[in-house]
This record gives sequence, C-alpha cells and structure tokens, in this order.
Amino acid sequence: MSRKLFVGGLPWATTGEGLRKAFEEFGEIEEANVVRERDTGRSRGFGFVTFDSEEGAKAAQEGMHGQEIDGRPVRVDFAHSKARQGRNDF
Repeated sequence: MSRKLFVGGLPWATTGEGLRKAFEEFGEIEEANVVRERDTGRSRGFGFVTFDSEEGAKAAQEGMHGQEIDGRPVRVDFAHSKARQGRNDF
C-alpha cells in the first residue's frame, strides 16, 4: 500500500493549503500539492496528498472519496508511480 493519494475532480480554486486542510483530520501530512499547468500556472484539477503513514492514507482514502472539497465531489485513490516509458534500464 502507498502513503500517497491521488485526488481528482478538484475545483480550479483549490490550493495546496486547502487540500492539506481537507485531509489533515486523517493523520500527519508530509506534502499536499495541486498540480498546475507549467505555462499558465492554472490548476489541472487534481493533486496529491502524502501521509506519514499508510494507516493515515487508508483512512483518508476511505473517508474522503466522494466527499466535497470547495463544493465539488472528489475522487480519491492510491497514487501509482508513473511507469518509465521509452527507456531501457539495463
């Protein structure tokens, strides 16, 4: 299991601090960030929350999936590491 959660369906106005506040009741958070467009700085509508324990992440996933953040229901799932595409790791 992972300590990092993917949070999708975020309103454009949600900040990293707002994301942290929405999840902090479930445990100690190491990092909370909203992913933004590189050129414009506009939110891409999703983010990640990393807990200091798997237990906190599991509780947050169960407790926040389908709940509203800033007026919109969000999808919360465990983050998976991005596969390295097009690289040979010999």
